[in-house]
Amino acid sequence: MDNERQQDTRSRRRVLAAAALAPVLAGVPAGARALSPGPQDRALVEPVMTKLADWADVGEALGRPGDIRRFMYHTGLPRRDLTVFSRGIRINPALVLGSHVSFVRYADHSTLLMGDAVVTERELQHFSDVLQEHGIMQTAIHKHLLAHEPDVWWVHLHAHGHDPVTVARGLRAAFDCTGTPPAEPTTTTSSPPVDLDTAAIDAALGVKGATDGEIYRCTYVRRETVADGPVILPPGLGATTSVSFQPLGGGRAALSGDLVMIAKEVQPVLVALRRGGVELVEVHHHNLTDEPRLFFVHYWAVGVAVSLAKAIRRAVDTTNVVPMPGGAA
Repeated sequence: MDNERQQDTRSRRRVLAAAALAPVLAGVPAGARALSPGPQDRALVEPVMTKLADWADVGEALGRPGDIRRFMYHTGLPRRDLTVFSRGIRINPALVLGSHVSFVRYADHSTLLMGDAVVTERELQHFSDVLQEHGIMQTAIHKHLLAHEPDVWWVHLHAHGHDPVTVARGLRAAFDCTGTPPAEPTTTTSSPPVDLDTAAIDAALGVKGATDGEIYRCTYVRRETVADGPVILPPGLGATTSVSFQPLGGGRAALSGDLVMIAKEVQPVLVALRRGGVELVEVHHHNLTDEPRLFFVHYWAVGVAVSLAKAIRRAVDTTNVVPMPGGAA
């Protein structure tokens, strides 16, 4: 009798479970319950090359000069107004305090905006309100640094449509409600050499880096085609691994950056970083509708720059990336 009761109980549970799932699965065709198709399984819109002159009206609306980086019209808005300390180290704006926005034109004549804005905690809510008033999406609100003063947040920006000038005006209104300083006059002078053994860093990372003021940066991109909604993201837009070194003297550096990962790579990367003595800051998304689904881990370390590069390389090697074509962005 006990066995009959147990079998009857299990049978009732199976019926109840099936009834609970029925509304969810009703009308779903066979095979559609598998993982969603990758971007290679559907038609996607390709980015098109543009010239600087094509973005004159966007640059005027934004109130900032920009430049062309492969498929992107890119504008930097570094927070030179902020004096930020993390773990007793004064952060160079080029290390991690550089707001930036990029526009990409597509074959269907639409334009995609992506960006990352640096705002103080006091600025964050009003900045968010103005973005929303102008139809500009926020796809992440997160941290790049651990303990730091003043409190700073990073906001990922997104817009896709056929009116980039209106988007640029909205961006300008949002940045104008922060302390983001006006653009500095452009100069043609090259950056001085960085006080680090950059050749050894390049050898350790297997990628040719580039100088950004006093910062040395190396960049990788995913091997896969990465899509966001209906469009293909060009290499360097929202899907990169970056490794940035701020010299501290004597071959030492503060290291900051992020690694781009798919889900199965997240745990191997985190383990490799910690085994290399690198501190974890945050794991998050940059986009809402990307395929493959991408995750990013921000990290921090202080030490001998070449040793740190070797530690980062071990983490990078667990991911499906290659050096950025043409070097760091």
